[in-house]
Amino acid sequence: MAFKTDIEIAQSIQPQHISKIAAKLGLTEEQYDCYGKYKAKVDYNTIKAPAGHKAKLILVTAVNPTPAGEGKTTTTVGVGDALTRIGKKTVLSLREPSLGPVFGIKGGAAGGGYAQVVPMEDINLHFTGDFHAITAANNLLAAMIDNHIYQGNELNIDPRRIIWRRCVDMNDRQLRNIVDGLGGKTQGSPREDGFDITVASEVMAALCLADNLQDLKARFANILIGYTYKGEPVTAGQLKAQGAMAVLLKDAINPNLVQTLEGTPCLIHGGPFANIAHGCNSVIATTTALKLGDYVVTEAGFGADLGAEKFLNIKCRLSGLMPDAVIIVATIKALKYNGGVHKNDVGKENLEALERGLPNLLKHVENITKVFNLPAVVAINRFNNDTDAEIELVTRKCQELGVNVKLSEVWGKGGEGGIELAEEVVRICEEGKAKNFTYSYELDQPLAKKIESIATRIYGAAGVDFSEAALKEMANLERLGYGNLPICMAKTPYSLSDDEHLLGRPEGFRIKVRQVIVNASAGFVVAIAGSIMKMPGLPKVPAAEKIDIDENGKIVGLF
Repeated sequence: MAFKTDIEIAQSIQPQHISKIAAKLGLTEEQYDCYGKYKAKVDYNTIKAPAGHKAKLILVTAVNPTPAGEGKTTTTVGVGDALTRIGKKTVLSLREPSLGPVFGIKGGAAGGGYAQVVPMEDINLHFTGDFHAITAANNLLAAMIDNHIYQGNELNIDPRRIIWRRCVDMNDRQLRNIVDGLGGKTQGSPREDGFDITVASEVMAALCLADNLQDLKARFANILIGYTYKGEPVTAGQLKAQGAMAVLLKDAINPNLVQTLEGTPCLIHGGPFANIAHGCNSVIATTTALKLGDYVVTEAGFGADLGAEKFLNIKCRLSGLMPDAVIIVATIKALKYNGGVHKNDVGKENLEALERGLPNLLKHVENITKVFNLPAVVAINRFNNDTDAEIELVTRKCQELGVNVKLSEVWGKGGEGGIELAEEVVRICEEGKAKNFTYSYELDQPLAKKIESIATRIYGAAGVDFSEAALKEMANLERLGYGNLPICMAKTPYSLSDDEHLLGRPEGFRIKVRQVIVNASAGFVVAIAGSIMKMPGLPKVPAAEKIDIDENGKIVGLF
């Protein structure tokens, strides 16, 4: 039997008209706008939960990612379909993919195999235009800053201390650091500038944490764009930019409704990366899903040290959300890779390497269950060459921490392959042990102490080394009143440390924080560690080289 790619599987199944998916949720025609046959924008303002309704929220996270791929989104989609199969009214709540990794490295955000959301081509490409609107709002503010300076600079902005950068939703290392405004007096004022990828934009973060459009506009007014020649802060509100920025996002703020291959409703909205931003879909989408369904399955980007930590310390803290259960996805291949096995050999049984790599998974389990005090289940995304002995070893080690292990075979079987996992999730939710949920640090701690808490408690670091620039900026931010904000760590996703080569569960390492930035509209402070950058680059062989469209308009080569 010939192997089918994700896009071939997605194109082989006829989706339902989006009106039928909306009807499953009880939505009227006035509550959504169709974007073609299979996508819609939901008017979140009109969604009210029934009296006494209390949905269960399930967070899906994972071990640190490896070249083998862990299948976190695939598991999220599959367990959602499995919950639907066992009679639970389920809604998925996911992030939108960025064009950067779609054309850069082979990876989207629509799941895989028979556990996908569709139309996957649209979702992984322009979708409903949300990212373009976010990019436009970001760059409108940048244009208004430079125009203000050109038109006389009434606010006395120091061009050398502008911290607001432009953005584009593409991996483009050439734009990381630029000089613009060249060409003479009428072309603007020359200055150093740069681009971030759209998913790292503060506009993206603010959209994903806002409660509504008016809240988003108020957040935009708080954006710190730079400083005057006297060192005083300048905000977007002083430039009167917040209204126009909000206008550009009046449609983008509405969640997008799509479906899985099995017809489970899914709200996809917002897409900050977890390695350089907070890695969660929008609060609006999650809270809307909780009003519409009895079980809501969501995910947080990359491993639990990044996405889940930020979901819990930032998104839950700022929104009042709390997961009822956490699924931690792992693969036997990934654990052997963390145990030192080359990626070409991870398909062979190797109990010794598996035992060496297991501490990576166990650290994530400890963080969820011991630091955040949340109930969890480990989902092994099973491959055909995983052996019974390997699965038994992982199961036994996790059960020693009081966490059950369930196999997930949703890639090949869809919802049917996630029934056991779904039943375990329901059992955990019904036990109600999430009420003991705690954050990993307190907001009234100094910025440095909060960063050190994440590094030592979540990563297992021996401590943190701050650059002089980071220390100076933390003091400045605390002076300006930003000291009580939560922390958004920006670091490599491939290791618990800030060095992607330190696999497994490293010890004795120190996190190196070189830069600190406030995202005032989002309500957090970003600490940039190691060599992480807010604008990725394309690999030697970009995925774009294999993506094409035939004479019938059919897209090929997309995963």
